[in-house]
This record gives sequence, C-alpha cells and structure tokens, in this order.
Amino acid sequence: MALASAAAAGPKSCENRSNNNIAKLTECVTLEGVRAHQSALQEIANDSFPNNRASGFEGYDRSVDYVVEQLTAAGYSPVIQPFDFVIFNENSDAMLEQTAPVATTYEYLVDFFTMSYSGSGTASGPVEPVDLDLGRGNASSSGCEIADFAGFTAGSIALIQRGACSFEQKANNAEASGAIGVIIFNQGNADDGSRDVLFGGTLSDSYVGDLPVVSATYDRGVEWAGTAGLEMTLTTDTTREPFTTVNVLAETNTGDPENIVMVGAHLDSVNPGPGINDNGSGSAAILETAIQMSKVNLVNKVRFAWWGAEESGLIGSTFYVNDLIDKFFAGDDQIFDIALYLNFDMVGSPNYVFKIYDGDDSDEVGAGPGPDGSAQIEAFFEGFYESRGEPYKGTDFSGRSDYGPFIDLVGIPAGGLFTGAEEIKSDEEAAIWGGTAGEQLDPCYHLVCDTFDNNSDKALDINSDAIAASTLYYGMNTSEINGVEGKGNFTNGAALRQVGFMTGMEMLGKRFQK
Repeated sequence: MALASAAAAGPKSCENRSNNNIAKLTECVTLEGVRAHQSALQEIANDSFPNNRASGFEGYDRSVDYVVEQLTAAGYSPVIQPFDFVIFNENSDAMLEQTAPVATTYEYLVDFFTMSYSGSGTASGPVEPVDLDLGRGNASSSGCEIADFAGFTAGSIALIQRGACSFEQKANNAEASGAIGVIIFNQGNADDGSRDVLFGGTLSDSYVGDLPVVSATYDRGVEWAGTAGLEMTLTTDTTREPFTTVNVLAETNTGDPENIVMVGAHLDSVNPGPGINDNGSGSAAILETAIQMSKVNLVNKVRFAWWGAEESGLIGSTFYVNDLIDKFFAGDDQIFDIALYLNFDMVGSPNYVFKIYDGDDSDEVGAGPGPDGSAQIEAFFEGFYESRGEPYKGTDFSGRSDYGPFIDLVGIPAGGLFTGAEEIKSDEEAAIWGGTAGEQLDPCYHLVCDTFDNNSDKALDINSDAIAASTLYYGMNTSEINGVEGKGNFTNGAALRQVGFMTGMEMLGKRFQK
C-alpha cells in the first residue's frame, strides 16, 4: 500500500525530534497525516469483502494489521487482545409491507432499517402499539416493562417507541409477551428533530431472540399508531454466529506505569460501509498522535487503544474493562493505575458541531455527570477550543461509545470529543458553525457513503490538534484529575499558557464566575 509516511506530512524536523511540548506536537500531528491513515482504511475497505471494516470481516482484520504496522514502525510494541463476540450479518435487505387497510410497501433505509442482531424470518399479522408516549417532550419508556404489554395479543407485531431502556430489553419483553415481530420507531421527543429520523440501533450481541426487529422513523411510527386495523408483513434475512476478534493496545515506552492515561477510539465500522468518519476519524487521529509522540519522555504512561466490535454494542472496550475487573478479584489491582480515559469517536463529521462530553452535566439534562475528574477534562477541551477561537457545546455521556464501560463499570474519569452523528443541525447551530440546518451532522452515519469524502477538513484538523494536546498534557500532568503532580513546564498548566489557552481548573473558575 503506497502511502506517504505520517512523519513526511509535517515539517522535516518531525521525523527526528521529540515533540515534548504542545506547540511542537500539534505542528507535527497534521491533517495530511491523519488523512493518510483514513485513506489507507478506505483502501482496505475497497479491497475487502463486503467493502466494510466491520469486526468479524476481513476489512477489520486488515485495519488491525495496518495499525500494528504503523505502531511498530514508530517504535511501539502493540498488543493484540482477542475476545469472543457474535458476528451479525444481513444477507439481504429487509422488507416491510402494509397489507391492511391499504396495501403499501415501505422503503428500506428510508422508512425502516434492520436492527443489528435481529432474528431472521417473516412476521405477518396485526400491529399493536405498546405504551406509546407521542409528542415533543415525551418521556417514552415503551416496552421497557412486561407490564407495558398488558392486553397485548399474542401473534401480533409489536409497535414500540424508542426511549428509557435498551432495544434488546424491549425486544425481549415483546417476545415474552407473544409478539411475532418488532418495530421500534424513533422517540420524537426533541424539538430539533434529532429523534425523528431513521436510526441504526443494535440489540447487542447477547440478543438470542428469534424475532425480526427493525427500526423506523418517528413519523412512520405515529402514522402506524393511528391506523385502525393495521396489518403488516415484516421480513428479515440475517445470520448470527460466534466469532473471535481483537482490540489493539499500545503503550508509550516512557512514563509511570502506575499512573496511566488511556486514549481510545473504535476501529471497526458498521456492516453497510467503510466507516471512514465512524470511526476512521478517531482511529486515525489517535494513531497519528501516537506516532508523533513516540520519542517523548513522558511523566505518565499513555496507553492507546483501538477497540473492536464497538458497533456490536461496545464489546471490545467492555471486554477490556471486565478483564481488568477479573484480574482485580484475582489479586492484580492494575485497574487502579488508570488515571483517566479519553474517547474520540467521530471527530470529522461533514456538517459538524464541536461537542465536548459533558463531564459536570452543566450543559445537558439526561445522563448526569461523569466520575470525579471528568469536569476537569471537559474544561481542558473548552480551553483548547477557546484558544482557537472556536465555539463549542456539551454533549451527554449517553453510553453510546467506548467511554461507557470505563464510567459505568469502574468509575474512571472520562472525556472526549464528538462532532455528531444522526442528530439534525438546528438553525442556531448552523448560524454558529456553518453547514446546513435541517440535515444530519453526519448525513452518511452508518451508511455506505461513509467514505473518505465524508469529512470536514476543518473539524478533523482542529480536533486532531485537540486530541494531540490533551494526550500530551495528561501524559505529563494529571494533577487536576487525581492529584499526581507532573513536572517541568507542564506543572500547573504552564505548557498550556505557552500556547495561549487556559488550564482545566482556570476554565472551571471562569465558568463559576459567570
């Protein structure tokens, strides 16, 4: 694969120097270097069947090989961590037809979409709504409790609304109540329309039900809920089988092994396409950061992670955290060596908004704050964006990416960046960040068109610098997170002031003064 070396994309001095301050490192972590890695991932998808990089397929294995080769050439000793999961494949497009009261055929990938890990088969019968809560501002928990199915007629297709619990839980409750198929439509609760659109959900690789399960748009769900005598035929054609895939882990050669900064991004794509924004963007950015940091003499060890099977339900990162928990109960307490976790998933969306995970829950209502220390991480990124004159906003720790198990299972401080997926850009956001109001932040989210061209150079360039800056800073100093002091120019945030932005503690102080 003929590609320019990552080092060659930056100044000539990047090939040999130690990028031991933020100004040097961000000079060497270039857009060209990150895009070169994305180009390689695109080539891998093009040359692999079926043109994706999903875990369990050859495109993912080749992506792993590429990351390992790049890391090894930069002087790392990458570790492959295997784990088992269930591979899911859709053999042919699902079909959904209304047979009564009026014959209607619905369009796949427009009106509805097969949920990952759906069962396979055909369900024909009446459609029954399950405990719906329609309208803006709703708090749907449709299908989350068996009691929601009181009076449900066995042999019917369950029409369920998104919200409050996992899709798997909704599908399991439906099957236990005698449903022969499940349609889960979007929640429709948000004023900006972000919960109206078609979404690609997963039932997780632990789902073993036999029901065909599809997602649908909010508008279709409302329409179907109001159609008297509605009958449908739903067909899915899927396979599920056990498989082994891997995470890739690589540690810096320097730094305190008892005070580890973890930096992660999922490497896999969804089945429909190559996943060059989701998540070739985060994977490429942390890879280029690792390469350009390889000669730095760090205070704290940095551990980079490229997760497998994220799109199957955070399987790789969850396995990693559970493995550390198992080791703890066996007498190995290395889990306490992790000071914080930084997550970078979709950082170059073409219709982007600069979003920071909301560590203190000051911006969003919903998931709540992250573990102690997460607010300081959020404030670090706020300071970075302010130094670049870029507006930003908070986004919830919704549990949809690999920070989830670090927060939920072991309470490790976390943070990171996100430029948006299926959310609809509002008029206000378009006025702030440009782009197109009324369209998804990533119009190719989970689709075949998530290719090398599905990208904002500006968002990816700025976020690559933010990723590099945060990785190096915490590699030198985690005192704001856990009280472990750094040294040299990084102590007390001096390194940040040298490049014009505030420390996390200073940003928090500024916020409280407002």
